[in-house]
Amino acid sequence: MASLKKLASQTAYYGLSSILGRMLNYLLVPLHTRVLPQQDYGVIGEFYAYISFINIIFLFGMETAFFRFASQAEDKNKIYSTAFITVAWIAILFSSGIALFAQPILTWLATGTINTSVYQISYVYLLAAILAIDATTAIPFAKIRLDNKPKKFAGIRMANILVYVFFNFYFLVFCPWYAAKNSSSFWVAFYQASDSVIYIFVANLLASITTLLLLYKEILQVQLRIAMDKLKPMLVYALPLLFAGLAGMVNETLDRILLKFYLPGSIESRLTQIGIYNAAYKLSIFMTLATQAFRMAAEPFFFKVAAESNAQQTYAKVMRYYVIACCAIFLGVMTHINFIETLIGPNYRSGLHVVPILLLANLFFGIYMNLSIWFKLGDKTYYGFYFTLLGAIITIGLNVYLIPIYGFVASAYTTLICYFVMMLACYFVGQKHYPVPYEIRKAFFYFVLMLAFYFFARSLESFIGKGNLLFLQLAQTGIFILYLAIAFIEDFKNKKFA
Repeated sequence: MASLKKLASQTAYYGLSSILGRMLNYLLVPLHTRVLPQQDYGVIGEFYAYISFINIIFLFGMETAFFRFASQAEDKNKIYSTAFITVAWIAILFSSGIALFAQPILTWLATGTINTSVYQISYVYLLAAILAIDATTAIPFAKIRLDNKPKKFAGIRMANILVYVFFNFYFLVFCPWYAAKNSSSFWVAFYQASDSVIYIFVANLLASITTLLLLYKEILQVQLRIAMDKLKPMLVYALPLLFAGLAGMVNETLDRILLKFYLPGSIESRLTQIGIYNAAYKLSIFMTLATQAFRMAAEPFFFKVAAESNAQQTYAKVMRYYVIACCAIFLGVMTHINFIETLIGPNYRSGLHVVPILLLANLFFGIYMNLSIWFKLGDKTYYGFYFTLLGAIITIGLNVYLIPIYGFVASAYTTLICYFVMMLACYFVGQKHYPVPYEIRKAFFYFVLMLAFYFFARSLESFIGKGNLLFLQLAQTGIFILYLAIAFIEDFKNKKFA
């Protein structure tokens, strides 16, 4: 139980940094969806989809490989230095390639656009710089997690987000206002009002540089040589994770890219639809935060308790807590969606109907992440590739077939189906290789109860009507509190948390 309390404590720190950071970052959603045209917001969504893919290539699965080998090695610094130098060289080489071929990349991105100002070559240069720096800081961040320093991790993450948020407001709010009154001032001399997108990327670059500087102690601990006897087994372990990561990113972000190619109409109108879908995706952030915070703490934790005699029972308890928490998050968001929707601009709210679908999809993905520990512990990471490849096939196939018919709604349902199938596949295969006594009936009970309360809350909206919003919100909040009470009583009546 002490180990579970430690996991909960570390999850709280990682979660606090993620939640507070994302909430600060969330200040940008109302800003971006009110300042930026839908088309520009679509460009941002598209570029960050590409960034997510390329980040996987740069890291090459070495983050998880570092956890796997450093948690067992006597000389952890040798493993750390090998992982860091490998990732740094990959990042430098690939970022240089992106910068070198910036013009062909830009030409490919802009193919078919009517407005040539939609894409700028500076976007590609900034993308290359951001990718290089973020990859370089990934292994030092992993070291902080392995060293059980969640406070330091949280502090640096928060600094990154604060810098990013600050410069977004500086460029998108302060500069336009100040330039209108003092166009020759030093503070706005560089500002060009015609292109807001570039300043979002500049803010990201400044935040990434800040992170790099704050990790200087971890970077200075790197020994400037690669341990070749360690590198080969690490690469063998990491290679399946690279392909699994790419396939996983297909499931997570490829829809933003496929929408551009398979939606009907001009590319400008497609980017507008991507912008609306991207804004709706932001409202599923609460489930994503829970999954991200949990993964940050759980991955090193799972490896450390693997040798304990009751490891399987520990994993089962962790799963139960995770399902309870995520079901509560889903219901909490959907019973307060009338207020949460104000986070995005009115022009973007036509995509709100996909929010519950995306929340459920992220819930299933979080369960899959819990289940995936069996193949990581058993050095069978190729199974991760198989599962995510299965998901990628579903993602690509359904999106390509359904987007021309149903638009971005098809992408939301495809994400849900993809993660649900991956979850089931990982569970059934995992129980054959590494049986864990997961409480399936209990998890199913919470899930069905959550859905029942959700549909009841939706029926109240039809019965009461949005005209009486205060009364409606009180009733829906009451439903949410009732769910929490039932979950509390059900799990505590037999002292299962003891």
